[in-house]
Amino acid sequence: MKLSTHNLSQRADHIYDVLIVGGGPAGLSAGIYLQRYLLSTLIIDKGKARSFWMQELHNYLGLPPDTSGRHLLKHGKDHYLSVDGDHLNAYVESVVEEGDIFVVKVRIGRNNPTYTTFRTRYLIAASGIIDNLPVLDDMQNVFDYAGHNLHVCLICDAYEIRGQRVGVFGRSEGSLEVAFPLGWFTPNITVFTNGGFEVGTELRYRLDAEGYKLVEKPIKQFLGIKHEHQMTGVELKDGTVVELDAGLVSMGSKYHADYLKEIELDYQGGNLITDKMNRTSHPRIFAVGDLKLGMNQVIVAAADGAVAATQIWRDIRRSEGRRSFNISSTEKVA
Repeated sequence: MKLSTHNLSQRADHIYDVLIVGGGPAGLSAGIYLQRYLLSTLIIDKGKARSFWMQELHNYLGLPPDTSGRHLLKHGKDHYLSVDGDHLNAYVESVVEEGDIFVVKVRIGRNNPTYTTFRTRYLIAASGIIDNLPVLDDMQNVFDYAGHNLHVCLICDAYEIRGQRVGVFGRSEGSLEVAFPLGWFTPNITVFTNGGFEVGTELRYRLDAEGYKLVEKPIKQFLGIKHEHQMTGVELKDGTVVELDAGLVSMGSKYHADYLKEIELDYQGGNLITDKMNRTSHPRIFAVGDLKLGMNQVIVAAADGAVAATQIWRDIRRSEGRRSFNISSTEKVA
Protein backbone atom coordinates (compact mmCIF):
# COMPACT_ATOMS: atom_id res chain seq x y z
CA MET A 1 0.00 0.00 0.00
CA LYS A 2 1.19 3.50 -0.78
CA LEU A 3 1.41 5.37 2.50
CA SER A 4 0.97 9.10 2.96
CA THR A 5 0.02 11.51 5.72
CA HIS A 6 -3.62 10.65 4.95
CA ASN A 7 -3.42 6.95 5.83
CA LEU A 8 -0.50 6.65 8.26
CA SER A 9 -2.93 5.97 11.12
CA GLN A 10 -3.62 2.56 9.60
CA ARG A 11 -0.06 1.53 10.52
CA ALA A 12 0.19 3.34 13.86
CA ASP A 13 0.39 0.18 16.00
CA HIS A 14 1.93 -2.12 13.44
CA ILE A 15 5.32 -3.74 13.99
CA TYR A 16 6.88 -4.59 10.66
CA ASP A 17 9.00 -7.65 10.18
CA VAL A 18 11.41 -5.59 8.10
CA LEU A 19 11.79 -1.90 7.36
CA ILE A 20 13.89 -1.07 4.30
CA VAL A 21 15.58 2.31 4.01
CA GLY A 22 15.92 3.06 0.31
CA GLY A 23 13.84 2.31 -2.76
CA GLY A 24 16.57 1.60 -5.29
CA PRO A 25 17.19 -1.78 -6.94
CA ALA A 26 18.58 -3.32 -3.75
CA GLY A 27 15.74 -2.15 -1.52
CA LEU A 28 13.00 -3.03 -4.01
CA SER A 29 14.47 -6.47 -4.63
CA ALA A 30 14.63 -7.13 -0.88
CA GLY A 31 11.04 -5.95 -0.45
CA ILE A 32 9.70 -8.16 -3.23
CA TYR A 33 11.40 -11.25 -1.82
CA LEU A 34 10.30 -10.49 1.74
CA GLN A 35 6.68 -10.03 0.73
CA ARG A 36 6.81 -13.30 -1.19
CA TYR A 37 8.08 -14.91 2.02
CA LEU A 38 4.83 -13.69 3.67
CA LEU A 39 6.61 -11.11 5.82
CA SER A 40 5.40 -7.53 6.37
CA THR A 41 7.65 -4.83 4.97
CA LEU A 42 7.84 -1.08 4.61
CA ILE A 43 10.13 0.65 2.13
CA ILE A 44 10.91 4.27 2.98
CA ASP A 45 12.32 6.02 -0.07
CA LYS A 46 13.58 9.58 -0.33
CA GLY A 47 13.41 9.35 -4.13
CA LYS A 48 17.08 9.94 -4.93
CA ALA A 49 18.35 6.49 -5.86
CA ARG A 50 21.65 6.63 -7.72
CA SER A 51 20.17 4.51 -10.50
CA PHE A 52 17.42 7.10 -11.02
CA TRP A 53 19.98 9.26 -12.85
CA MET A 54 21.23 6.46 -15.11
CA GLN A 55 20.10 7.16 -18.64
CA GLU A 56 20.80 3.68 -20.05
CA LEU A 57 21.54 0.36 -18.31
CA HIS A 58 23.82 -1.23 -20.89
CA ASN A 59 24.89 -4.21 -18.80
CA TYR A 60 21.77 -5.51 -17.02
CA LEU A 61 21.05 -9.06 -18.17
CA GLY A 62 17.84 -9.42 -20.16
CA LEU A 63 16.98 -5.72 -20.48
CA PRO A 64 17.26 -3.70 -23.69
CA PRO A 65 20.49 -1.65 -23.59
CA ASP A 66 18.56 1.63 -23.71
CA THR A 67 16.56 0.82 -20.55
CA SER A 68 16.80 3.77 -18.16
CA GLY A 69 17.23 3.61 -14.41
CA ARG A 70 13.87 5.35 -13.98
CA HIS A 71 12.15 2.62 -16.01
CA LEU A 72 13.72 -0.09 -13.88
CA LEU A 73 12.74 1.62 -10.64
CA LYS A 74 9.15 2.25 -11.75
CA HIS A 75 8.58 -1.38 -12.65
CA GLY A 76 10.35 -2.54 -9.52
CA LYS A 77 8.10 -0.37 -7.35
CA ASP A 78 4.98 -1.56 -9.17
CA HIS A 79 6.08 -5.16 -8.61
CA TYR A 80 6.66 -4.51 -4.90
CA LEU A 81 3.24 -2.91 -4.45
CA SER A 82 1.61 -5.79 -6.32
CA VAL A 83 2.74 -8.18 -3.59
CA ASP A 84 1.19 -5.91 -0.92
CA GLY A 85 4.28 -4.19 0.41
CA ASP A 86 3.98 -0.79 2.10
CA HIS A 87 5.81 2.15 0.53
CA LEU A 88 6.35 5.69 1.82
CA ASN A 89 8.13 8.61 0.20
CA ALA A 90 9.97 10.11 3.14
CA TYR A 91 13.34 10.61 4.81
CA VAL A 92 14.64 8.47 7.66
CA GLU A 93 16.15 10.69 10.35
CA SER A 94 17.19 8.17 13.00
CA VAL A 95 17.05 4.57 14.13
CA VAL A 96 17.01 3.68 17.82
CA GLU A 97 17.08 0.18 19.26
CA GLU A 98 14.58 -0.55 22.02
CA GLY A 99 14.91 -4.16 23.13
CA ASP A 100 14.23 -6.40 20.13
CA ILE A 101 12.54 -3.59 18.18
CA PHE A 102 13.94 -0.71 16.13
CA VAL A 103 12.14 2.63 16.38
CA VAL A 104 12.56 4.55 13.14
CA LYS A 105 11.92 8.30 13.08
CA VAL A 106 10.76 9.58 9.70
CA ARG A 107 10.26 13.03 8.18
CA ILE A 108 7.62 13.39 5.47
CA GLY A 109 7.88 16.43 3.21
CA ARG A 110 10.40 19.26 3.12
CA ASN A 111 8.24 22.32 3.67
CA ASN A 112 6.17 22.10 6.85
CA PRO A 113 7.21 18.45 7.33
CA THR A 114 5.28 15.82 9.23
CA TYR A 115 7.13 13.52 11.62
CA THR A 116 6.19 9.97 12.54
CA THR A 117 7.79 6.79 13.83
CA PHE A 118 7.63 3.17 12.73
CA ARG A 119 8.62 0.02 14.55
CA THR A 120 10.31 -2.98 13.01
CA ARG A 121 12.07 -6.18 14.00
CA TYR A 122 14.72 -6.06 11.27
CA LEU A 123 16.24 -3.22 9.28
CA ILE A 124 17.77 -3.26 5.81
CA ALA A 125 19.98 -0.30 4.95
CA ALA A 126 19.60 0.20 1.21
CA SER A 127 19.99 3.97 1.15
CA GLY A 128 23.02 3.90 -1.12
CA ILE A 129 25.38 6.63 -2.16
CA ILE A 130 25.40 9.66 -4.44
CA ASP A 131 28.42 10.57 -6.55
CA ASN A 132 30.31 13.80 -5.97
CA LEU A 133 30.57 15.92 -9.11
CA PRO A 134 33.06 18.59 -10.22
CA VAL A 135 32.35 21.87 -8.44
CA LEU A 136 31.98 24.73 -10.91
CA ASP A 137 30.55 28.23 -10.54
CA ASP A 138 27.50 27.09 -12.52
CA MET A 139 26.54 23.62 -11.28
CA GLN A 140 23.65 23.40 -13.74
CA ASN A 141 26.34 23.21 -16.41
CA VAL A 142 27.55 19.98 -14.75
CA PHE A 143 24.05 18.55 -14.35
CA ASP A 144 23.40 19.11 -18.07
CA TYR A 145 25.87 16.30 -18.90
CA ALA A 146 26.24 14.16 -15.76
CA GLY A 147 24.73 10.73 -16.30
CA HIS A 148 24.86 11.12 -20.08
CA ASN A 149 28.36 11.12 -21.57
CA LEU A 150 29.85 12.54 -18.38
CA HIS A 151 30.05 9.19 -16.61
CA VAL A 152 30.66 8.23 -12.97
CA CYS A 153 31.31 4.47 -13.21
CA LEU A 154 34.30 2.86 -14.90
CA ILE A 155 32.86 -0.67 -14.71
CA CYS A 156 29.48 0.41 -16.08
CA ASP A 157 30.55 2.76 -18.80
CA ALA A 158 34.16 2.23 -19.94
CA TYR A 159 32.98 0.05 -22.82
CA GLU A 160 30.79 2.90 -24.05
CA ILE A 161 33.79 5.25 -24.33
CA ARG A 162 36.30 2.85 -25.87
CA GLY A 163 38.71 4.59 -28.22
CA GLN A 164 37.30 8.05 -27.43
CA ARG A 165 38.97 11.19 -26.11
CA VAL A 166 38.10 11.00 -22.42
CA GLY A 167 38.59 13.47 -19.61
CA VAL A 168 39.12 12.12 -16.08
CA PHE A 169 38.00 14.52 -13.33
CA GLY A 170 39.39 13.88 -9.85
CA ARG A 171 39.53 15.42 -6.40
CA SER A 172 42.81 13.94 -5.13
CA GLU A 173 45.86 12.06 -6.37
CA GLY A 174 44.26 8.77 -5.40
CA SER A 175 41.12 9.50 -7.39
CA LEU A 176 43.20 9.94 -10.56
CA GLU A 177 44.33 6.30 -10.38
CA VAL A 178 41.18 5.42 -12.34
CA ALA A 179 42.97 6.72 -15.45
CA PHE A 180 45.17 3.62 -15.56
CA PRO A 181 42.44 0.93 -15.77
CA LEU A 182 40.59 3.26 -18.14
CA GLY A 183 43.65 2.97 -20.37
CA TRP A 184 42.54 -0.59 -21.16
CA PHE A 185 39.67 0.95 -23.15
CA THR A 186 41.23 4.07 -24.64
CA PRO A 187 44.71 5.64 -24.85
CA ASN A 188 43.27 9.14 -25.34
CA ILE A 189 43.03 10.35 -21.73
CA THR A 190 43.30 13.85 -20.26
CA VAL A 191 43.39 14.17 -16.48
CA PHE A 192 41.92 17.28 -14.79
CA THR A 193 42.51 18.50 -11.24
CA ASN A 194 40.35 21.67 -11.60
CA GLY A 195 43.09 23.46 -9.68
CA GLY A 196 42.02 21.68 -6.52
CA PHE A 197 45.16 19.77 -5.47
CA GLU A 198 48.83 19.20 -6.22
CA VAL A 199 50.02 16.24 -8.24
CA GLY A 200 53.21 14.65 -6.99
CA THR A 201 56.30 13.74 -8.99
CA GLU A 202 55.63 9.99 -9.03
CA LEU A 203 52.09 10.31 -10.41
CA ARG A 204 53.24 12.88 -12.97
CA TYR A 205 55.84 10.42 -14.19
CA ARG A 206 53.33 7.56 -14.45
CA LEU A 207 50.79 9.70 -16.33
CA ASP A 208 53.48 10.93 -18.72
CA ALA A 209 54.76 7.39 -19.27
CA GLU A 210 51.28 6.35 -20.45
CA GLY A 211 50.95 9.40 -22.68
CA TYR A 212 48.11 10.92 -20.62
CA LYS A 213 47.80 14.70 -20.49
CA LEU A 214 47.58 16.48 -17.14
CA VAL A 215 45.56 19.72 -16.87
CA GLU A 216 45.84 21.47 -13.51
CA LYS A 217 44.16 24.79 -14.26
CA PRO A 218 40.64 25.58 -12.96
CA ILE A 219 37.68 24.71 -15.18
CA LYS A 220 35.22 27.39 -16.23
CA GLN A 221 32.59 25.17 -17.85
CA PHE A 222 31.77 22.05 -19.81
CA LEU A 223 31.07 22.60 -23.48
CA GLY A 224 28.60 20.61 -25.49
CA ILE A 225 25.23 20.22 -27.13
CA LYS A 226 23.08 21.10 -24.16
CA HIS A 227 19.68 19.95 -25.42
CA GLU A 228 21.18 16.56 -26.36
CA HIS A 229 23.16 16.35 -23.07
CA GLN A 230 26.34 15.57 -25.00
CA MET A 231 29.51 17.07 -23.57
CA THR A 232 32.14 17.92 -26.22
CA GLY A 233 34.91 19.43 -24.15
CA VAL A 234 36.06 21.68 -21.36
CA GLU A 235 36.77 25.40 -21.27
CA LEU A 236 39.34 26.44 -18.68
CA LYS A 237 39.14 29.74 -16.84
CA ASP A 238 42.08 31.04 -18.88
CA GLY A 239 40.05 30.49 -22.08
CA THR A 240 41.80 27.30 -23.20
CA VAL A 241 39.50 24.68 -24.74
CA VAL A 242 40.17 20.94 -24.43
CA GLU A 243 38.09 18.88 -26.84
CA LEU A 244 36.65 15.61 -25.50
CA ASP A 245 34.20 12.91 -26.53
CA ALA A 246 33.28 11.83 -23.00
CA GLY A 247 34.21 12.24 -19.37
CA LEU A 248 34.68 10.06 -16.30
CA VAL A 249 34.16 11.63 -12.87
CA SER A 250 36.22 10.06 -10.07
CA MET A 251 35.48 12.22 -7.04
CA GLY A 252 34.17 9.80 -4.45
CA SER A 253 30.68 9.55 -3.03
CA LYS A 254 28.41 10.63 -0.19
CA TYR A 255 27.22 7.65 1.86
CA HIS A 256 23.64 7.93 3.06
CA ALA A 257 23.83 6.22 6.44
CA ASP A 258 23.67 9.05 8.99
CA TYR A 259 20.44 7.63 10.42
CA LEU A 260 22.45 4.69 11.80
CA LYS A 261 24.82 6.79 13.90
CA GLU A 262 23.15 5.76 17.18
CA ILE A 263 23.93 2.10 16.52
CA GLU A 264 27.46 0.71 16.71
CA LEU A 265 28.32 -0.93 13.39
CA ASP A 266 31.53 -1.91 11.62
CA TYR A 267 32.59 0.22 8.65
CA GLN A 268 35.42 0.29 6.15
CA GLY A 269 35.64 3.85 4.95
CA GLY A 270 32.03 4.81 4.32
CA ASN A 271 30.92 1.26 3.54
CA LEU A 272 29.20 -1.04 6.00
CA ILE A 273 30.98 -4.35 6.52
CA THR A 274 28.72 -7.38 6.05
CA ASP A 275 28.98 -11.15 5.92
CA LYS A 276 28.15 -13.20 2.83
CA MET A 277 24.41 -12.89 3.56
CA ASN A 278 24.73 -9.07 3.89
CA ARG A 279 24.29 -9.06 7.66
CA THR A 280 26.18 -6.25 9.38
CA SER A 281 27.89 -6.53 12.76
CA HIS A 282 24.40 -6.12 14.26
CA PRO A 283 22.43 -9.37 13.89
CA ARG A 284 19.18 -7.65 12.85
CA ILE A 285 20.59 -4.99 10.52
CA PHE A 286 21.50 -5.84 6.94
CA ALA A 287 23.15 -3.63 4.32
CA VAL A 288 22.67 -4.03 0.57
CA GLY A 289 23.67 -2.26 -2.61
CA ASP A 290 26.22 0.54 -2.77
CA LEU A 291 26.19 1.09 1.00
CA LYS A 292 28.02 -2.20 1.66
CA LEU A 293 31.46 -3.26 0.54
CA GLY A 294 31.44 -4.67 -2.97
CA MET A 295 30.77 -3.75 -6.59
CA ASN A 296 28.52 -0.76 -7.20
CA GLN A 297 26.38 -2.35 -9.91
CA VAL A 298 22.59 -2.41 -10.32
CA ILE A 299 22.52 -6.14 -11.02
CA VAL A 300 24.66 -6.83 -7.93
CA ALA A 301 22.41 -4.61 -5.79
CA ALA A 302 19.33 -6.56 -6.88
CA ALA A 303 21.07 -9.80 -5.90
CA ASP A 304 22.08 -8.29 -2.55
CA GLY A 305 18.43 -7.60 -1.78
CA ALA A 306 17.40 -11.17 -2.55
CA VAL A 307 20.20 -12.60 -0.39
CA ALA A 308 19.45 -10.39 2.64
CA ALA A 309 15.71 -11.05 2.40
CA THR A 310 16.24 -14.78 2.29
CA GLN A 311 18.48 -14.74 5.37
CA ILE A 312 15.96 -12.66 7.33
CA TRP A 313 13.20 -15.12 6.39
CA ARG A 314 15.38 -17.97 7.62
CA ASP A 315 15.98 -16.15 10.91
CA ILE A 316 12.29 -15.49 11.50
CA ARG A 317 11.20 -18.93 10.35
CA ARG A 318 13.64 -20.63 12.70
CA SER A 319 12.58 -18.48 15.65
CA GLU A 320 8.82 -18.82 15.05
CA GLY A 321 8.56 -22.31 13.60
CA ARG A 322 5.37 -21.62 11.68
CA ARG A 323 3.36 -18.47 11.02
CA SER A 324 -0.43 -18.52 11.06
CA PHE A 325 -2.24 -16.73 8.25
CA ASN A 326 -5.51 -16.72 6.39
CA ILE A 327 -6.03 -17.12 2.66
CA SER A 328 -9.26 -15.85 1.20
CA SER A 329 -11.38 -18.08 -1.00
CA THR A 330 -10.39 -16.03 -4.06
CA GLU A 331 -6.66 -16.66 -3.54
CA LYS A 332 -4.91 -19.77 -4.73
CA VAL A 333 -1.92 -21.51 -3.26
CA ALA A 334 0.64 -22.45 -5.88
